[in-house]
Amino acid sequence: MHMAFLRKVNQVLLLLLVLTLCGILYKKVHKGAVLKDKADVDSESPEDMEEEIPVVICAAAGRMGAAMAAINSIYSNTDANLVFYVVGLRSTLPRIRKWIEHSKLREINFKIVEFNPTVLKGKIRPDSSRPELLQPLNFVRFYLPLLVHQHEKVIYLDDDVIVQGDIQELYDTTLALGHAAAFSDDCDLPSAQDIHRLVGLQNTYMGYLDYREKTIKDLGISPSTCSFNPGVIVANMTEWKHQRITKQLEKWMQKNVEENLYSSSLGGGVATSPMLIVFHGKYSTINPLWHIRHLGSESANANGVFSCQREVSIPGFKILTRVGEMAPVRCAGCSLRRPRFNSQLPTVSNSSSRGSDTLMQYM
Repeated sequence: MHMAFLRKVNQVLLLLLVLTLCGILYKKVHKGAVLKDKADVDSESPEDMEEEIPVVICAAAGRMGAAMAAINSIYSNTDANLVFYVVGLRSTLPRIRKWIEHSKLREINFKIVEFNPTVLKGKIRPDSSRPELLQPLNFVRFYLPLLVHQHEKVIYLDDDVIVQGDIQELYDTTLALGHAAAFSDDCDLPSAQDIHRLVGLQNTYMGYLDYREKTIKDLGISPSTCSFNPGVIVANMTEWKHQRITKQLEKWMQKNVEENLYSSSLGGGVATSPMLIVFHGKYSTINPLWHIRHLGSESANANGVFSCQREVSIPGFKILTRVGEMAPVRCAGCSLRRPRFNSQLPTVSNSSSRGSDTLMQYM
């Protein structure tokens, strides 16, 4: 009986030893797996992770085809990870969704954002010379932080552009410390010997502000100062919000309602003029090849399909802005005679639907 008891004790001790060894072995294996997983995660450094590039573009009711052609040109010329914020008024949102989701553009990553024009109430002075410039979507660029929340850096493009270069290059534009935005200077035009027809088209502050008004004179800005073009913007959202850029722009809009400080009759500066004032001397510059006014041309068939046609051929430009009935033109990328993108509107097909983000009010 004593021997049987010792045998049982030995069996229990052996069992405990086996369990202990199994426990030690499990911990080693599990720890190795955890360390491997951690190493795999650590190996994905910020430099290795593809950054998402947000592009804000408006799609007005009468310019839907232009906006889609612009989006198509951006998407066709880059491998970057893009997200498009397509902004429209409530009545146009179903059409925007249809244009995108029922075409080959359904492959893009996008969000449809509603812009509520009530934020502009009392801030726009009626102007009969160019009433099209008073359309609410012309002022979307003033409210970028309210439209795009989770991005530090944002690209804004007017809908009258065609991109011929890699949008990643534009996104990589360096903004100086303390600058909320980068623009292309209007005086950064090619030399007259390169494009003789552009001589004299440089724009200055005189073309946008009424220097007869004391409020404008008191700014101390020379009327011959070169203006910049806010149709293409690279913006820093942190600085924009920190400097309360939107509030500053609204202040000058309100002043114009009260004092008539600027007009659309010359430079068409209803939306440009407040930006010229607020950002004077406080903006970084975009490579001029990315945004030059007055280049290229537009043609449109009965369906509103735009194509790039013209004798202009200027290698290196990144963005073409169409001129003519719809809007001015800017060029970029490669030769305009042989554009890399397909300017035809996407072929319609069936697709699923997505939700939309909404800017319902400005606080």
